[in-house]
Order: sequence, then structure tokens, then C-alpha cells
Amino acid sequence: MNLSRPEPPLLVVVGSGGVGKTTLAAAMGLVSAASGIDSLVMTFDPSLRLKDALGVGQEARDQPVQVASDTPGRLDASLLDARRTFDRLVTREAPDAAARQRILENPYYGNLAGSLGGMLEYMAVERLYEVAKEGRHDRIILDTPPTHQAIDFLEAPRRIIDFLDSGALRIALKPWFDGDGRLRSGSGLGFVTRRLENLLDRLVGMQLLRDMSEFFRAFEPLFRGFRRRAEEVERLLASPNTLFVLVTGPGKDRIPDTLFFARRLKEAGYNLGPIIVNRVHPEVGQPGDEDIPGRNLFRWLAQKHREGVRELRSLFGPEQPLVSLPLAPGEPTDLEALLGVGRQLQEALRSSDTA
Repeated sequence: MNLSRPEPPLLVVVGSGGVGKTTLAAAMGLVSAASGIDSLVMTFDPSLRLKDALGVGQEARDQPVQVASDTPGRLDASLLDARRTFDRLVTREAPDAAARQRILENPYYGNLAGSLGGMLEYMAVERLYEVAKEGRHDRIILDTPPTHQAIDFLEAPRRIIDFLDSGALRIALKPWFDGDGRLRSGSGLGFVTRRLENLLDRLVGMQLLRDMSEFFRAFEPLFRGFRRRAEEVERLLASPNTLFVLVTGPGKDRIPDTLFFARRLKEAGYNLGPIIVNRVHPEVGQPGDEDIPGRNLFRWLAQKHREGVRELRSLFGPEQPLVSLPLAPGEPTDLEALLGVGRQLQEALRSSDTA
């Protein structure tokens, strides 16, 4: 992988929590922009650390915002806001103003769109589709949340398609309620009595059921577009032009999670690029360092990290690119420091390519 060339146009940065994915995604974006490549770094990580790393404000939730970097190529940052993305989708895709209002004012929609649980991954699919179709950037770098939620994102397009093809949706779209909001006696539930209706009201809430039924029926004109976009994103993620960059930590305790994610990516047919072992403790033992406090602890950490890197290399084999980056004294706090991290990564990748 060469960050100075516009291929691959989509980089997806994945891995477990606390390994520096957000920092590396931002650093990759800066190196790309410094090479004259118009780049976009986007995140759907709920912690939104990318906002602080690149110095952008809340306006990045609505649209890509240019980062104030002095680079030949443009660098933009985008933050996923699930509710705003959902609202834009409804506004854009609804067949008319009445249909749009019917969805946006539905109480069930308000609760669904406002909750990140479950909807975050679906809206991330929509947002990735939007920016890819706009074609404003030569490279998109997607920063993902920790492993298991990132897997939810990768599986979201297929889950959308399966749901739209499911019998459950066809049942939900039936006209269960009459104009007075009562269960229709001819809806296949002729045996339902007032007593059962009262029971459902106590257990679930008839108003919730009415809101859900109304929501799915109002949303029906948008389902075809949902399916088409999910299929396109599924193809985009599996494209040879999309490269997954797996970031991990140096300790042996990180190995199982790294192997798990790498296996899931390969089994799904995704293009796994370099594995980056980040924050490897540097060697201690140079002349003059005898007086360093905690020297023996540092030596022990450096040894453990080296062992972890060696074990990963042996498990993946020589055909899998794997590079390591040293632990820095502190997290980069400005664009210049981020660019330094990016250049360090670029050099490690180049050395790996020529090894």
C-alpha cells in the first residue's frame, strides 16, 4: 500500500479498541493530501475522536468539512450523525411532501432514528454510499469503531437486503388497523377479541403497534432504494479497489482478536491489506540509559512486544504484509504531529514492500 498514490480509493481502518485506529486514519488522510490526493477521512465511531484529532467542529456532522492543512491535496473530515443521515435520506427519497411528512412525524420513526443502537450501522452504509457517489474525493479513509461493532457495519448491507426480502416485513405491511386504530377483524385475526386487544395493550402497547404499522406502510416506497443502495455498498466493500487496514496492539493478548478479525474479513471476501502493529515499546539498553527510572520494566515491555510481533508474523506468514510502529512519548495533538505519524507509517509500508 502506497499512500502517495490514489489507489486504492477506499481504505477501511478496522481493529479492536484502544490501538490508535483514529490517529492512524487521520495520519493516512494527511499523507494522502500531502501527496496531492484529495482525501476524505470519515468516522462512524460514536466517540468521535476524529473530530478532536483533525480540529473540526460539529458542522462536520452535516457535510464534509475542510481541515485547515497546508497540503497540495484537499483534506476533508466527516462525522456520522445517524439521525441527520436518516432525515436526509427520507427527505431525498420520499416520493412527495405528504409521504415525507408522514414518515418524519411518525413517533416510531422519531425513536428509531434517534437511537444509535442498531441504526448507526445502517446509516453508516447510507453515508458511505453518499460520499462514494458524490465523487468529490480521490480517496476515502473510513475510521471504524472497535471490532464487533465494525463487523456489524460490514454485515449491515446484507442484513438490510435479507430484511427487505423477509416474510416478517410482508406481514408488517399488511393493513392490521382500521381507521379508528382498532385491529381489523378481517385481517386474518378474526379470533382476536377485545380481551386479547387489551392484553396486547398491557404487554406491548397498542399505540406502539399502531405507530410501527404506520411507519412500515409509510416507508414502503423507500424500500426499493434501500435495497439498491445496500447492494451497491456491499459490492463497494468487496471490490478489489477497497483495502482493509487492520490495526492491532503489540501484546500477545491482542493476537486472538487480530486473528478473529482477519479471518472474518477473508471469509467475507474482503481485500485485507497491511496489518499494523501499533505502539510497540522501543528497545531499552542504549549506553547512558542505566539511570532511566523503571528501566527493567521498560525492557520487559519491549521484550513482550517483540515477542508478540514475532508471533503474529509467524501466524500470518510472509505473504501477509505486517508492519510495526513504535510507541510515541505522547498522542499527536496537532496536524504537524499527525503528519509525522503518517510519514512514519508510509516509510514502514515502503520498507515492507521492498523486504
